[in-house]
Amino acid sequence: MKNEFFDVVIVGAGLSGVGAGCHLKEKCPEHTFVILEGREKTGGTWDLFRYPGIRSDSDMYTLAYSFKPWDSSELIPSGEKILNYIKEAAKEYNIEDHIRTLHKVVKAEWNDEDALWKVTVENQKIFHCKFLYMCSGYYRYDKGYDPLFEGKDLFKGPLIHAQNWPSSLDLEDKRVVVIGSGATAVTLVPELCKKAKKVTMLQRSPTYITSWPGKDLLANVLRKFFPRKFVSFVMKTKYNFLQQFLYHFSQRNPEKAKALLIKKAKKEVGPHFDVEKHLIPDYKPWAQRLCLAKDGDFFKALKEEKATIVTDHIKSFTQDGILLKSGEKLEADIIVKATGLQLLALGGMEILVNGQKVDFSKRYTYKGAGVSDVPNFLSVFGYVNASWTLRADLISTYLCRLLNALKSKGMKKCTPRLKEREMLQKPFIEGFTPGFFERSLHLFPKQGDKSPWINPQNYKIDKKMFLSDPLEDGTMVFDL
Repeated sequence: MKNEFFDVVIVGAGLSGVGAGCHLKEKCPEHTFVILEGREKTGGTWDLFRYPGIRSDSDMYTLAYSFKPWDSSELIPSGEKILNYIKEAAKEYNIEDHIRTLHKVVKAEWNDEDALWKVTVENQKIFHCKFLYMCSGYYRYDKGYDPLFEGKDLFKGPLIHAQNWPSSLDLEDKRVVVIGSGATAVTLVPELCKKAKKVTMLQRSPTYITSWPGKDLLANVLRKFFPRKFVSFVMKTKYNFLQQFLYHFSQRNPEKAKALLIKKAKKEVGPHFDVEKHLIPDYKPWAQRLCLAKDGDFFKALKEEKATIVTDHIKSFTQDGILLKSGEKLEADIIVKATGLQLLALGGMEILVNGQKVDFSKRYTYKGAGVSDVPNFLSVFGYVNASWTLRADLISTYLCRLLNALKSKGMKKCTPRLKEREMLQKPFIEGFTPGFFERSLHLFPKQGDKSPWINPQNYKIDKKMFLSDPLEDGTMVFDL
């Protein structure tokens, strides 16, 4: 089988991978690249998730690419529309011919002697490249987190995970229990109410939820008078500022932020709903991602009693529902597990440098994108407190800066060299505590307490690090 060579191999053809290809086309036109996608379709998350109501959990102006304005009245669009947007970008920038589907990368090996990566696909096909760029996301695509429940085999009805939603599922006049309280559950519940007889969200503990408009009045007014690029710039600036302001306000004034969220929730659900029990978490705002209810749909379902929340622990499944530790029984025809994701560092690939397997848990992250002592390598990890694409765009732009610098200097590799041995060791991301994150965060590289060995999750700091700071900063070493 013939081996193929490219300047850059991009792993993953989702939002980040397609965006990376567009950046390369625009900023590095002389560089060749291929995008390897393990699944049979492109789109990543937005093709994988098919549960009812799937949508963005952040505004589309900041989720959209920097080079392709979002030109729609919808602020929080459906998953299908986001998928179409990604496909439009791929078509407009002629990315489609660069994508190889059903090419799941299982191993990547760097060799100093050749200054090349050898990338092995599951079908044993080999690619060689100068630079490896990981856009494979951060969770397992084949299955979500599936906790063990006592007696789950007893249940006679459909028992499904939201990540693997069957298209043939009949919800008409059914009693549905949704296990979970995160973004997936908050999205699913009001959507299921349109067909199901009764919908119950079963949670161990509450999550902060706030309503958010599905459209932006200012954007729709501006769109009548100004070009779409200008409107996109204004709205992206607005929502980027708003995201950062709300996050940092919550970090500095957690009690005030909590009071505001509770006040808003009480107003949404009315006086007869037990907000204290079901909607007030025991953690500070933004210790976990804030869930958005588009146009308050989740709260409307509760207020109109089309849906209910039960806060309790599962004792066991039964033939026709769930027995709770309190002794209460929830009857169900269908049970949906919205129990979260399974984190997966770097797509689960095996990565070797000069024959030695890289244990990422023992390495440090460079700017939250590179890895200590791993040459010609970057990986995209977006924001937990803002839109993913804001950071993906910055890292892809930084990739293009590095590639162009290597070419102009006549160098073959750039490596973030770890010289500091006395740095304080911190987790890859600090202060973010959802269960799915804490279960697997130990597998990711650590961060230090000084730049550039940091992952600040702060757009202003990241923008400076990736776009303005010198490439040769005393840590990133360029050589032959």
